[in-house]
Amino acid sequence: MTLLGDAVISLVLTAITDRVGRRRILSVGSLLMAGSGVIFALSGNFWILLLASIVGVISPSGNEIGPFRAVEESVLAQLTPSAQRPDMFTWYALFGTAGTALGSLFSGCIVQILQGRDGDNKVAYRVIFIIYALLGGAMFLMALSLSPAVEMPPAQPAPTSETCPGEESALLSGAARSDIIECPHQIPPTKPTSVQSIRSLLPSISKESRNILFRLILLFALDSFASGMATPSWITYFFITVHSLPPAILGTLFLVTNILGSLSNLLALPLSRRLGPLKTMVFTHLPSAFLLALVPVPPPSSFGTPLAMSLLALRACTQNMDQAPRQAFLTAVVLPAERTAVMGVVNTVKSLVQAGGVGLAGTLAGRQQWLLLLGGAGALKASYDLLLLWNFSRMRAR
Repeated sequence: MTLLGDAVISLVLTAITDRVGRRRILSVGSLLMAGSGVIFALSGNFWILLLASIVGVISPSGNEIGPFRAVEESVLAQLTPSAQRPDMFTWYALFGTAGTALGSLFSGCIVQILQGRDGDNKVAYRVIFIIYALLGGAMFLMALSLSPAVEMPPAQPAPTSETCPGEESALLSGAARSDIIECPHQIPPTKPTSVQSIRSLLPSISKESRNILFRLILLFALDSFASGMATPSWITYFFITVHSLPPAILGTLFLVTNILGSLSNLLALPLSRRLGPLKTMVFTHLPSAFLLALVPVPPPSSFGTPLAMSLLALRACTQNMDQAPRQAFLTAVVLPAERTAVMGVVNTVKSLVQAGGVGLAGTLAGRQQWLLLLGGAGALKASYDLLLLWNFSRMRAR
């Protein structure tokens, strides 16, 4: 329900972003994030928390959700020349995963330090959500301080060649404006209806872009469903229930994996320059899919537990290398005026499908079928890579 709510909010906000203003949408998203953090910190009622997670911005997957990513990527693509976009998206992904790494370590340590002797972690987790709300407030202030250059440039009105008889000659002869007779065929502007006003906020996507968008949605949906089956939340649950890792060790594990993921973004940059964004996406994502499938294989033991943690760390070495090339590829195959809307649709569909993967993971995890769960996620991700290469290997940038 959390993912579904965030998907709807993202779709609505990103659809009107370029008309309403990117800074305003980022500000609204930040307030939703802060508000949901406050409610999670203060309330213990399940239904209130569920409502806050649906209406607000809370990520059960550990990944960035809400309208932020689509708007930020559209802004970066607008402000960066096409030749430098892979570099820019690499640094964008690097700082994102580095922030996730520090957040994982910080959260794990805070929970372990503040948890009660009786094992009650409510106070510790509420402190985490207070910090989450404060970060949302900081994002709100930063969104307000962004330069007007982040906004979509206004579209130039198409010139019209229709003039009234005698108007051009009157102007050329130096006649006063008041001497020009009003054109009887000129249609006076009419006030748009409420439906037309709402439709004017929505973007129009060209037929060619719709074809590309449809194929991308199908492929990204496959990858997102697999990601929902192997979210950091479920991997955390796997290591807690199967390998009995304490919170501080888990925080350290995810710190290491996210640091490795951050550094791997830098390695993706020279590969993207040499192979291109598409091949870099596929050739770096495939190894991580196979390693994910191997994580549940080692049994819990003094040897198996470190081996499972090592496999997860090795997966992190290539897991995020496709992020920057993917965004560079996506911004290159759609028209500039359509980027925010297309990215919003793509991210929304990914969230919707990921929700299905999260639900299936709950069923399989409840039955302790981890090999089927994580192994199946790895197989689906590998299929996505091969299908992506097959569909778009001849696509040209726009």
